[in-house]
Amino acid sequence: MLIAALLVNADNIDCQNTAPSKKRIIENISNMLAKSTKDISAETIFQALLERERLGSTGLGRGVAIPHARIPGLNHTVAAMMTLATPVNYDAADNKPVDIVVGLLVPEDGGEHHLQHLSRLVTLFRETKTCNTIRNASNTEQIFEILLAIDDD
Repeated sequence: MLIAALLVNADNIDCQNTAPSKKRIIENISNMLAKSTKDISAETIFQALLERERLGSTGLGRGVAIPHARIPGLNHTVAAMMTLATPVNYDAADNKPVDIVVGLLVPEDGGEHHLQHLSRLVTLFRETKTCNTIRNASNTEQIFEILLAIDDD
């Protein structure tokens, strides 16, 4: 699975977002994800992501969170990414604040694809070098180029 392909282009990346809280992060990523869907509102996405968070934090650790949800009526996987100007408490597994967020929506009947996408993202963000390179990027185009290079490896 190609990470950059899920994002489609740099328009689905927000570099140095100023969200001050976990709830605002989820709200912002919901708005970004809604732009990539035609029939699903940001509010529907926000509620689905919050519902998933209630099951357990999607904060992986190492400053990374992957809020995700299955969405009825969605016919393809949708992703958005943002880096934060200031790390935010996200109730992550390692209790460290988050500054890289990847939102992921999959069709309700997405089956194995959902798990494959999550697995690829988790593997990608376990790499300290990758995370630091993304953190040091100064704009969305740089982040997208970093992800394209990773996809080519």
